[in-house]
Amino acid sequence: MDDDRVTDFEKNLWTASGEEFLNNVDEHCLFVLPSKPFVMTRDQASEAIEATPRWSEVDFEDMRIERPEEGMIVVAYHATAKCDGRDPYKAHCSSTYRRLGHDNWRIVQHQQTPPLAAAS
Repeated sequence: MDDDRVTDFEKNLWTASGEEFLNNVDEHCLFVLPSKPFVMTRDQASEAIEATPRWSEVDFEDMRIERPEEGMIVVAYHATAKCDGRDPYKAHCSSTYRRLGHDNWRIVQHQQTPPLAAAS
């Protein structure tokens, strides 16, 4: 997967519907998010997404993409997500992808740390 596709895939994680989210996230994926229960499974994260408005826009800064071995991609970046009626959300993020087959990738790990939490 080239870098532009990784960026698009990651943006989709933030803005997609619940069904699209599930299609891109491995069933064994783990999330670390700044709200209870903090560590979530794919299904718990999906339920949280369904219960809240989706972000309409997300911008990435300082995105870094590494490929430590064949079939694995690690991404880290600073995100600013926006949605009408809500304050922008900022976080330091990372995701890990694994390839299941030709052009078939799934997220197996995603983490978000808001800047204030990272500074303390």
